[in-house]
Amino acid sequence: ASKTDIDDLEMMTRQRVTYLDQIVSNAILSCLNWENRVENPSEDAQFITHLLLIQLPQLRESLINDANAILNGDPAANSLVEIVLSYPGFQAIMVYRIAHILYHQKVPLIPRMMSEIVHSETGIDIHPGAVIGHSFCIDHGTGIVIGETATIGNYVKLYQGVTLGAFSVDKSSSLDKRHPTLKDHVTVYARSTILGGNTIIGKNCTVGGNVWLIDSMADNTTIYVSMNDKQVIKPR
Repeated sequence: ASKTDIDDLEMMTRQRVTYLDQIVSNAILSCLNWENRVENPSEDAQFITHLLLIQLPQLRESLINDANAILNGDPAANSLVEIVLSYPGFQAIMVYRIAHILYHQKVPLIPRMMSEIVHSETGIDIHPGAVIGHSFCIDHGTGIVIGETATIGNYVKLYQGVTLGAFSVDKSSSLDKRHPTLKDHVTVYARSTILGGNTIIGKNCTVGGNVWLIDSMADNTTIYVSMNDKQVIKPR
């Protein structure tokens, strides 16, 4: 690229970030004023906005890792551009990672609104409070549900219809760990349901399709439903 192109890119980036700063800060300020729980909402809104903006390089790197995980995990994927522009799983992950930052800054309304908008568009429901590691792959994705206190490690792959959910609990348990933990390199196939805050799926585990799982799994284990409708657990 020529020096002129680089100068233009720097100017455009500066203009876009300035515009983004204004839009996001105003939106956060409106929500803070609505909730009326902070003494200096304008300062808090500006602080949270800047915190989000300075994380954009790390966010971009994280999303590239997610896109590469999808590219490597889906034989039908042809390019990163195709994934970024058209894959609903990537769209859901991208919105989640932004909403997650705002969620941890206790921004009211916006994180959940973001997750529900992408939920309505993709059929993928990721609560912004969930903790998800790098290189996360969602294949197809429709009907996936990931609860607020779910923890997902690195290089995890989920297929359509997977639920990482909680047992029905009283509202007083809302701050408890209610959703399962998936460690690194776990694959969960279509329409499987994993429930409970004490349920831990160990490293390198595979959960077959249509499995109902409320117990933990040791590392390097596979579980699936056999043809006689019995669950089978075996070492990988």
